Amino acid sequence: MSENPVVSLKNIEVSFDGEVILDKINLDIRDREFITLLGPSGCGKTTTLRIIGGFLEPDSGELYFDGELINNLPPNKRNVNTVFQKYALFPHLNVYENIAFGLKLKKKSKEEIDKTVKKMLEVVDLKGYEKRPVSKLSGGQQQRVAIARALVCDPKVLLLDEPLGALDLKLRKDMQIELKQLQNQLKTTFVFVTHDQEEALTMSDRVVVMNNGKIEQIGTPTDIYNEPANAFVADFIGEANILNGIMKEDCTVILQGREIKCIDTGFESYQPVDVVIRPEDIEIVSPEKGLLTGTVTSVVFKGVHYEMEVDCEGCLWIIHSTDCEPVNTKIGMSFTPENIHIMKKLFPTENNIFTAEVTSSDPENNSMEIEIEGKTLEVNGHCYSEGAVVEITLPPSGIYIAGDGNGQLESYIESVIYKGEYNEIIMETENHKWLMTSTQDEQVATTAPICFNFENAHFSEYCGTKPSSSDGGDKA
Repeated sequence: MSENPVVSLKNIEVSFDGEVILDKINLDIRDREFITLLGPSGCGKTTTLRIIGGFLEPDSGELYFDGELINNLPPNKRNVNTVFQKYALFPHLNVYENIAFGLKLKKKSKEEIDKTVKKMLEVVDLKGYEKRPVSKLSGGQQQRVAIARALVCDPKVLLLDEPLGALDLKLRKDMQIELKQLQNQLKTTFVFVTHDQEEALTMSDRVVVMNNGKIEQIGTPTDIYNEPANAFVADFIGEANILNGIMKEDCTVILQGREIKCIDTGFESYQPVDVVIRPEDIEIVSPEKGLLTGTVTSVVFKGVHYEMEVDCEGCLWIIHSTDCEPVNTKIGMSFTPENIHIMKKLFPTENNIFTAEVTSSDPENNSMEIEIEGKTLEVNGHCYSEGAVVEITLPPSGIYIAGDGNGQLESYIESVIYKGEYNEIIMETENHKWLMTSTQDEQVATTAPICFNFENAHFSEYCGTKPSSSDGGDKA
């Protein structure tokens, strides 16, 4: 693998119907590397692939191939080829004819086509299948034909858009190894798209973790797993205990009321943080020796380890261990400072802090109406004069998803992180980002109608000029 980039994306932006799909993406793809774009549905990974392939033009930004700007270069002129999830094989052609198709378009000689196709059949382990109809092949064999057809014209970069998604589990695992071996053999740059973390960790030289049109982290599989950049990466890559903590001082975090040593520095004193501890990094000890204690509530045998759920003062922990403790056993949990990962919270403030204009006032009933993103919301128990701008501090519990579908605002769910007691959910509306907590599971990259409960909110008159976008709850 070379350190020199073969593909460079510079400040790439894409929007569909006013929704940002890629938000100023910057990425260098190195020559001869196997790089994976990993993320949930709707994160922008396939859009990135389509831009590299020439199937989609960015709204702004620059795309370079071997140092040359190729924004306006059509797909057939790029030294790139693509393998799609559904393979897109020609059903009326046999294996040989499918693989030879691109060479015939390039008007190669019959002798050169025959030599190249036979060589590629050996590479993908399909020698002897030349005359077989593709409809008679297994899923794994069809995939090999699709890969051979894409590679036969010797592209410098091969794009693979979730090509293993249609295969069963065992075949998918086998093909992971085969794809990596093939890439090592051919020395071709592979850009692989998946939402499957195991695929990314198994095959990649580097992994690009994406969410909501942004790159969250780039690194080797080991770096991504052992040193996640934030709670989203930790949650998406492998299993993790992600808990709320308070950074008392350098190398000391307060977790569930206990002061625990860590190795992280550079945080403000008593700054709220996310604490990440992998299940396999927790050692089961006697209660008196544990940094924390809890009661085993569930045990599941996973083949290579036991997965135990432990209730620690109402907070649910996950432990992976080759040792098994029976349900209802009180245990101690121990972990080293090196296995504690401290990171900044995804949401900038503990509460939702935003401003709104008072559109009507009812002093007699101590109530008022405020406007948020063009919607009028009623507030009881607080009253400010009409036209005033108020600053509102609303706890996460003051926002909820409308069960009947009739919300006050329509939101897009950006992230859902389980915190041991509840899900911490970040949502985005037209002009704001919102933080809520819920015991219900919600799906990332979906829309949800939200409502506001101002019972526990704090109101104060905003003394500055009327803001259009500011403070912790508004979009950056």
